[in-house]
Amino acid sequence: MTAGGFGMVDAHLRDKRILIVDDERELADMVAAILHGAGFTCVSVAHSGAEALAAVDACAADAERAFQLFILDVMMPHMDGFELLSHLRQRTACARVPAVFLTAKDEPFDRVSGLSLGADDYIAKPFLPQELVLRIAAVLRRCYAEESPLLELDASRVNFATAEVERADGETVLLTAKEHEILSVLARNAGRIVTIDALCEACWGTSFGYENSLMAHIRRLREKIEANPSKPVSLVTVKGLGYKLVKRG
Repeated sequence: MTAGGFGMVDAHLRDKRILIVDDERELADMVAAILHGAGFTCVSVAHSGAEALAAVDACAADAERAFQLFILDVMMPHMDGFELLSHLRQRTACARVPAVFLTAKDEPFDRVSGLSLGADDYIAKPFLPQELVLRIAAVLRRCYAEESPLLELDASRVNFATAEVERADGETVLLTAKEHEILSVLARNAGRIVTIDALCEACWGTSFGYENSLMAHIRRLREKIEANPSKPVSLVTVKGLGYKLVKRG
């Protein structure tokens, strides 16, 4: 790990390719400077949704250049951050890339709207530089584990490095960023009960208001990893407590 100006950045996260999108040039440059100061080495800036999409498309064919985190303002002219994220999620290369909203638009409805679109965090302006660095590092750490072993389950094998599930029937399916995150938390606690509150805290930063979202993600995960999703044997519900992941063997 290395100490930056505002916190600790894991060594394996320093070179993650980050795109900041904000029409306020001074603010975008300030955020880039904060991230550079904290140890991130590959930070790019776009000042509109159109500019961001052009940058994404320019490197879409090269996995070594593709962005690995989006930091998006919400209130931008012509294409706001919510619309931009929708466009990004329609691109195959960006479907699982984590995204963070950084915005002055901080009403509860706006937070719910942003998170429901697949954002991984929602940071309100004004913000403390240290909080910004720590929360961005937390999102990256959840999505890009330093070690990504294969997870062997009863009817599937999960490759966390590629976010792929190899099913026993020969089909390979992809995990979304949030599915990857939830399954990673469960895998780190394999064989133990993880409460609903603990899962929500780990994946959304709060246990309030996300139980239904968690249940929906669990249902989709079971469709991908279980032979019979209606009778799960790998991702099981412990009634009244939470969930438990059971490895093969």
